[in-house]
Amino acid sequence: MQQPLEDLYEILQISPNAEPELIQRVFRLLARRYHPDNQRTGNEAVFRRLHDAYTVLSDPAKRAQYDALYEGQRQQRWRLLASAGQSQNDFEAEQGLRLTVLEVFYTRRRMEPRSPGLFPTDIETLTGTPREHLEFTIWFLVQKNLLLRADSSSLGITALGVEYLEQHYLETARLRRRLEGAHDFVGA
Repeated sequence: MQQPLEDLYEILQISPNAEPELIQRVFRLLARRYHPDNQRTGNEAVFRRLHDAYTVLSDPAKRAQYDALYEGQRQQRWRLLASAGQSQNDFEAEQGLRLTVLEVFYTRRRMEPRSPGLFPTDIETLTGTPREHLEFTIWFLVQKNLLLRADSSSLGITALGVEYLEQHYLETARLRRRLEGAHDFVGA
């Protein structure tokens, strides 16, 4: 199996549609923050990843080559999910995912009150759900003011989100048991 392609856009915290000027501005900002000479926030490993991502995305030929691979990987992920039986209109699974995402943010807010934000890649890792499927979920939760997007592009739960999750706690537990039971049945 082919090793997953590192998401250079996520490393630079930009959209795949970002213009070259934006890529350069964001890189400079992040490079200053993580440069090893920065006594407060320097991080050599992060700086190296930023530099490598910028090297590819700032060169038109390298970016075009990367984008072809990036899009191919993205399409492959969609095909894998579709073949695994995920339907585009599985409302119950979507509701379960929304509640799971809120639980992740709720726990993060309680455990790390000084840095409660999470980035989409964190949510992807913590929920085991591909970013493509999280995009709709996150959009919905932000639109309902259950999550809030910070200036840094991180997301955090709002007071409304906490109340919503607490009010739906029993429903969440029942839904999760049903989904796990259905998953166990399919896997049997």
